[in-house]
Amino acid sequence: MHTQRFYTLTASCPDRAGIVARVTGFLAENGGWIFESNMHTDHEAQRYFLRIEVRADSIPFMLAEFRERFRPIAEELGMEWKITDSAVKKRVVLMVSKQEHCLYDLIGRWQSKELDIEIPCVISNHETFRGLVEWHGIPFHYVPVKADNKPAAYAEVRRIFEEVRGDVMVLARYMQIIPPDMCRDYPGQIINIHHSFLPSFVGAKPYHQAHARGVKLIGATCHYVTEALDQGPIIEQDVIRIDHSDSVEDMVRYGKDIEKAVLARGLRYHLEDRVLVHGNKTVVFR
Repeated sequence: MHTQRFYTLTASCPDRAGIVARVTGFLAENGGWIFESNMHTDHEAQRYFLRIEVRADSIPFMLAEFRERFRPIAEELGMEWKITDSAVKKRVVLMVSKQEHCLYDLIGRWQSKELDIEIPCVISNHETFRGLVEWHGIPFHYVPVKADNKPAAYAEVRRIFEEVRGDVMVLARYMQIIPPDMCRDYPGQIINIHHSFLPSFVGAKPYHQAHARGVKLIGATCHYVTEALDQGPIIEQDVIRIDHSDSVEDMVRYGKDIEKAVLARGLRYHLEDRVLVHGNKTVVFR
C-alpha cells in the first residue's frame, strides 16, 4: 500500500480498441500520476476491466469535478465505473452468530491497523459476544431473528446499517439467510464466508459428512451475497490438504483457520476496490 493519498478508478465496459488510450489520456491531460494499473480482457464476455491508482495531489480538482469531467468518456465507452479516495476509510458493519473465529480475527486486524477501516458496530442474533465487542469500544446490537419476526428483525438491521452509514456488511459466520430484498438493495455490499463443502455436504455437520466420505481438501469461499443462496460472485477462495489421519476435530480447526484467512483477504480486496463484478463474474486484481 502507498503511504500517499491516491484515487482508485475502476471500470468495465464492452471491449474495443482505444480504451486504455482514452482513460490514461484523460489522466495525463490533467496531470494524473499513475501509481498502479491493472487491465484484463474477458474474451468470452467481450468485456474489458481496468483498475488504476492515481496520486491524489497530482489531480488539480476534487473528485466531484473529476466525475463530471470523466463522465463523457465513460458514456462514450459504455462504462460501469467509480472512483474512490484512499483517505476515506470504509465503514464495515460486522454480523455474527455464535462462532467467534472470524469476528475475533477481523477485530484483531482492525485493532492492529492491518485493516484500515472503521467498525461502527457489530450486529448479532445472539448476545454471546457482547462483552468482547464492547470491551473493544465497538457498539453491539442484539437483533434476535425468529421464525415469526424476520421482517421486523431485518428492518432493524437495515435501520442500524443506514444509521451508522455503513459501506459494507460482513457476515462473519452469521448463520441466518439474508432476505432477497436486502440482497437486491445492497448489491456488492454484503460479503459472506462459507466452507468449501457446499453444495455436496449441507446441514449442520458438514465436516462430519466430509470426514465420513474421506475428503482430502478443505477450503473456504468468500463471496458477495445475492438472492441465490451461497452462489454470489466469488471474491476469494483457498484450500488446504488433509489426509486419513485427521479427525473431525482437526478438520473443523483447519476449516476455521482457512475461513479467517480467506474472509480477511476477500474483505481487503473489496476495500481496495480490487474486485470488479459484471453479472455473476468477478475479476480480482490482487
